[in-house]
Amino acid sequence: MRLRELAGITTPEPRMLVLTPWDANTLHPIEKAIQKANLGLNPAIDKKVIRLVFPELSAERRQEFIKIVRKMAEDGRVAIRHVRRDAMEQLKKEAKSGGVGEDAEKHAEKELQKLTDEYIAKVDRHLEHKEKEILTV
Repeated sequence: MRLRELAGITTPEPRMLVLTPWDANTLHPIEKAIQKANLGLNPAIDKKVIRLVFPELSAERRQEFIKIVRKMAEDGRVAIRHVRRDAMEQLKKEAKSGGVGEDAEKHAEKELQKLTDEYIAKVDRHLEHKEKEILTV
């Protein structure tokens, strides 16, 4: 089961999560599951809640996060290109069937490329912003 189905999750401090299980009997199984997940967190049971304190990010860990973010951005760019390819194929099918004229097809291809470039630029801007945010100490 997902954690949010078993417990309420609050953030009393920026680097701390407090988990309040709906059923008190699930307190220890939740603790063991967090330890087994190997997330680098040490859950602490305090009466009926579990406290998770996140350590400060080291330079190495920040670089790992940047690699992950770059991979996600590249996956986003690839997805945008796949949508462009599918749209181009659909446009070519319409042109072959006579539903779209040659001039309209060329105009639509240019518009599609312009939209693709615009959304890839948005992904790049978000990536740049997120990298700065991760590197901020």
